Amino acid sequence: MAYELLTPDTCALALIDHQPQMFFGTHSHERTTILHNVQILAKSAKLFKVPTVLTTVAAESFSGDLLPEVQSVFPKTKPIDRTSMNSWEDKAFRDAIKATGRKKIVIAGLWTEVCVAFPTVQMLAEGFEIYVPTDACGDITVEAHERAVQRVVQAGAVPITSVQFLCELQRDWARGETYDGVMEIFKAHTSYGIGVRYAKQILGEHVSEAS
Repeated sequence: MAYELLTPDTCALALIDHQPQMFFGTHSHERTTILHNVQILAKSAKLFKVPTVLTTVAAESFSGDLLPEVQSVFPKTKPIDRTSMNSWEDKAFRDAIKATGRKKIVIAGLWTEVCVAFPTVQMLAEGFEIYVPTDACGDITVEAHERAVQRVVQAGAVPITSVQFLCELQRDWARGETYDGVMEIFKAHTSYGIGVRYAKQILGEHVSEAS
């Protein structure tokens, strides 16, 4: 249900086509912002043990390998390479999603109007609940991205952000087993993390990072 919060044991993550050639054509966002946000998603999933599916399109012939900033988070995971624009039309991708055993799927990719919208619409029709961190997606124009987001929301997807995904999994600063990992993600990829580093320097090493 869209009104339920995501938890580590109920969702899975799919990262689609974060590849050099796809980034070259992306103009809806500043590209490094997308790169930071997809790393937030990947590192959050790794930290909270959320099943993650990686996929690329025409990696060897045209689009290039999955960006190392994402691949390095899952060094033993080989991305599913496709010829189809729509991941859901690729059997290996479908099988990988179904193998997670999860019905709540968080999807981010390049570009929003194709690689995110197409599988989202079809997966919603097949009973999956789809969440789209729109700030880890991008498209050739602002309008293309915005129309794609509107389309998937109208179809029933839930728009979220990458930091929202991270915080939704953590939920409580007293959750000590993942606290340090969450703060490391914040410090590496967000402006909030800059403030945390500054506070620790100025106020001392014992300052509470979440205060």
